[in-house]
Amino acid sequence: MTATPRTIVTGYPSTMGDDVQLNTTTLIRHAARTHGEREIVYRTPDGGWDRYTYASAYERVVRGANALRGLDVQAGDRVGILDWNSRRHYELYWAIPGLAAVMVQLNLRLGPTDLGFVLEDSGTSVVCVDETLLPVAEAVAPSLTGVRAWVVMTDKPLSEIDTTLPHVHHYEDLVAAASPQIAWPEIDERSAYGACYTTGTTGRPKGVYYSHRAIYLHSYALATNIGMTLDDCTMLITPMFHGQAWGLPQAATLMANKVVLPGRYVAEDTKPLTDAIIAEGVTVTNGAPAIFLPMLHYIETLEQKPDLGRLRMMSGATEPPLTMMRGFQELTGAEIVHAYGATETTPLVTLNRYKPSVRERLSGDALFELKRKQGLPVTGVDFRLVDATGNDVPWDGVTQGEICVRGPWITSTYHNMPPEDSADRFLDGYWRSGDVGTIDADGYLKVTDRLKDVIKSGGEWISSIDMENLLLGHPDIAEAAVVGLVHPKWQERPFVLVVPKPGREVTLDDVREHLSSAFASWQLPDAVEIVPEIPRTSVGKFDKKRIRAEHAGAYGDGRDDA
Repeated sequence: MTATPRTIVTGYPSTMGDDVQLNTTTLIRHAARTHGEREIVYRTPDGGWDRYTYASAYERVVRGANALRGLDVQAGDRVGILDWNSRRHYELYWAIPGLAAVMVQLNLRLGPTDLGFVLEDSGTSVVCVDETLLPVAEAVAPSLTGVRAWVVMTDKPLSEIDTTLPHVHHYEDLVAAASPQIAWPEIDERSAYGACYTTGTTGRPKGVYYSHRAIYLHSYALATNIGMTLDDCTMLITPMFHGQAWGLPQAATLMANKVVLPGRYVAEDTKPLTDAIIAEGVTVTNGAPAIFLPMLHYIETLEQKPDLGRLRMMSGATEPPLTMMRGFQELTGAEIVHAYGATETTPLVTLNRYKPSVRERLSGDALFELKRKQGLPVTGVDFRLVDATGNDVPWDGVTQGEICVRGPWITSTYHNMPPEDSADRFLDGYWRSGDVGTIDADGYLKVTDRLKDVIKSGGEWISSIDMENLLLGHPDIAEAAVVGLVHPKWQERPFVLVVPKPGREVTLDDVREHLSSAFASWQLPDAVEIVPEIPRTSVGKFDKKRIRAEHAGAYGDGRDDA
């Protein structure tokens, strides 16, 4: 498909209230007013669980907004949140934007330098920080010039909090003293409601500022495409501090779902998450294979397997392994729903659900193979696949091109960045993802690699992603990462890091034999290294930049001395 020239035509006037602004407060106000009895379940600091209702949560949202006003938070001010997936974090998702301020999502996995940059670049003046994350805040506070108030979120009295932070306030004290009544402003829907920064894998993090209009429309798109109804129960597993937990908090509130907030957890111990999914009847959740796989392994140990036939598990970050998708379906009936997006896209742009025509034509293994793809573009987002010269390539499922997207929730610029500095990230109004992919005749997107990660060997491309996913199907391999390393003759060759399953051994011959079912002999890796763990970025993806740097000489220095 080719890009359609953008022409805005004015037709006959409507009689609609087109001046009514799309604001985030509309979603939470409706949920509290019409579904006030609906439960929100949340993890407590001691690891237990508690619950309250939309009506109770909304009262705290109002009090929280008034408390922030008491700290002189004005329209346009930026307020940072450093917290887990907690009830306070959920409340601030509404309280901050409701004042026409900007909720700045602070990625607690960033180092002090990058976190300090985010706070300074955003101009954040107030930061709400969970007690357990005070060391993170204290590490960056001395370098900041604009933060004038730190609000500590804890169940303890402020007198029991030991911190070096200046200008400290106590969130619960402020909320208790604030009024439970508020007159929300009607905010220009083009105003930023929240901000998230890319994780800075190349250069400094880049700021993406989401408008009220963007997240409002995104909420409808997400709810529609995942098939949310009023009787769903949504658990927010993806961190709320990055990518808005994929917009799931807003979509779940739009549909007045029962909401489960798991608080603080670690990927190595997902038992509490799994137990809560079963106990609370969760039907929608989100996360990455790094979280879902341990959950599956825990379920495998249960004598009585749970019936999760209504559960849709939105999976992102990396392609979900076939073994994981099969395992969840066969053991519990749960469906892994592959999703695709980025910080710049709010993030949803595709979701992998089966079209009726596909179900009629495919079955068994073919359907599972289709689930490996990133899915169908959601309504409202335009796609282009372009070659190296910016020309569109055919949607034939074979021809690869860079994935470019445009839509009402896709960024068109970066915060505090001159257009000339980001010109290479946009093409004719489309955001350039940096991902290489194909789109088949049914409309399903398949990401084949990152432009920077695709392996260029002997003039041909090899997909590191496809190679990694096939390796995860090996019975002795727990994790595998594939990168292209400089080679003196072939430009690049595949190099593999393997984490074996406990008590198992894996050799280069094992890897090559397993890959030979889908890759030609010239594509097979020439070197494998067995490691206890694979380096990851702050958001849990394989840190391929670091892997390439640490193993750069595996195939020599790149010079062809022949």
